Amino acid sequence: MNYFKKIIAYALPYKKHGILNIFFNILYAVFSTLSFLVLMPMLEVIFKPGSIVNTNKPVFKGITEIIEYFKGSVSYYVSEIAGEDKSKALMIVVGLVIFTFFFKNIFNYLAMYFITFLRNGVLKDIRNDLYKKTINLPISFFSEKRKGDIMARIGTDVLEIQHSFLSILEMLVREPLTIIFTITAMLLISIKLTLFVFVFIPVSGFAISIIGKSLKKKSDSVQKEQGYFLSLLEETLGGLKVIKGFNAEKDFQGKFENSTNRFFHFSNSLLNRTNLASPTSEFLGIGVIAVLLWYGGRLVLVDGSLAGEEFITYIALAYNILTPAKAISKASYSLKKGNAAAERVLEILETKNPLEDLPNAIDKTSFENEIEFKNISFKYQDNYVLDDFSLSIPKGKMVALVGQSGSGKSTIANLITRFYDVNKGAITIDGIDIKSIKKHSLRQLEGLVTQDSILFNDSVKNNITLGSTYKTDEEIIAAAKIANAHEFISELPNGYNTNIGDSGNKLSGGQKQRLSIARAVLKNPPIMILDEATSALDTESEKLVQDALEKMMMNRTSIVIAHRLSTIQKADLIVVMQKGKIVEQGTHETLIAINGTYKKLVDMQSLD
Repeated sequence: MNYFKKIIAYALPYKKHGILNIFFNILYAVFSTLSFLVLMPMLEVIFKPGSIVNTNKPVFKGITEIIEYFKGSVSYYVSEIAGEDKSKALMIVVGLVIFTFFFKNIFNYLAMYFITFLRNGVLKDIRNDLYKKTINLPISFFSEKRKGDIMARIGTDVLEIQHSFLSILEMLVREPLTIIFTITAMLLISIKLTLFVFVFIPVSGFAISIIGKSLKKKSDSVQKEQGYFLSLLEETLGGLKVIKGFNAEKDFQGKFENSTNRFFHFSNSLLNRTNLASPTSEFLGIGVIAVLLWYGGRLVLVDGSLAGEEFITYIALAYNILTPAKAISKASYSLKKGNAAAERVLEILETKNPLEDLPNAIDKTSFENEIEFKNISFKYQDNYVLDDFSLSIPKGKMVALVGQSGSGKSTIANLITRFYDVNKGAITIDGIDIKSIKKHSLRQLEGLVTQDSILFNDSVKNNITLGSTYKTDEEIIAAAKIANAHEFISELPNGYNTNIGDSGNKLSGGQKQRLSIARAVLKNPPIMILDEATSALDTESEKLVQDALEKMMMNRTSIVIAHRLSTIQKADLIVVMQKGKIVEQGTHETLIAINGTYKKLVDMQSLD
């Protein structure tokens, strides 16, 4: 119920639709009962033709006599219209039956009409919140989760919530009221018979509850397995070249088939258990009807305390309870399935973001003096990647970080952009701890070009202008020219409006990287972070782009993480890193003269 309350909170913005749904459900419940009660006058016309003629207006004698009053009123008004014409009387009573059934269904439609807006609105809002939470959570959260599992939660789990929890809203008023009104009518027809029926209802309720106990656990297994094979599918599509290149199709096919086989068995178990609910509840319901026929028949034939038309109407009313009772029993199963889905969805929605802006975080719109790393230490898991690292980067200077893989270079880029937070120490900009600056404001000061070219299935223009709104075509072209991208873009079928495919797969590696650089150039931030930005370029493109980057970085603060040492010879400061510590720092000439680690790295790359 705790999950249910949290999900239902999403329905509050749509309370107007909820109120209208309740209103029409009440009318539906009333007319659902009336539609069966008006069968009594019709049956009287058929089986007791003389009884429908009633010239005396009935008098209401109290609630216990309301059925007699109802029958008398119908007879009186039918007699007023039809007189003693029995055929006309029958037509009027049949018309009354059609009238009540027509309005019962009209009110049912209107109730469903308004609940549709509520259900789909809640579905939309949960998905929006999930997506918002997903893009706001730190990168570290997704290193522990499969992408496919996240996709399953936003897709199928949210749908399961709609089918389970929100379907309960439809019956929250309608089904209980239908049962209450119907039972009231049954009590008014025969108290004895109704009390007899209610002896058997707890037995059927107990049988139904036994079936549903393990549904949540089985549903959870189905949803987890679905998340796994969606993740496997996402990895397969992303790594198709490698899979084919290493002839690993059979391995991945085996993994996928194992997953779908597990899903097959989990789903069969869950659906068979769920499907058992409907026939069980119907069989038990028919059992109650059978008992009714036996006991009620005795009241008609032996005792004479119940009229034939009243008994037939009573049976119809009793059967009228079966549909809402079945819906409620199915809802109890759905609630258990929905619990598993809601738990997975709320796990993401309620995850605390350790990188949230502080309440007193400030907006910083300019960079004036320096960036400083003050004795910072950081670890992704157990071992520290950076240990007591300190570095000062004055405004306008280009600082290059070099070292072997695993030395902590890229971690510096992750920390300055606050993709992760330091475990010890502090990173400051103009003396202000970056934790005290709003993330959006901090990242607005920074431009980032990563080793992997992250592009989207969109046009060239939209990829370049990502995050940079209201840019003119002239500015976009100028940025592309600086990144040495304008020439190849112009040769594309639709120029800047050409769609580059999923992850930019219609472009070469060098072209993709130059678009990433053009994106950073267009943003024009005061701080530029280049994480091995030229690593994917061929020699010719590298020289052209390097020249453009040097012009772009002139009088700009730049942190360059380099693998190719030829690209950072002109850096104001080269910092050589090893196992998270600084082992050497200085200009290219100074470090060559020292004849230490940097010189060895240069010699390994055969740099003159």
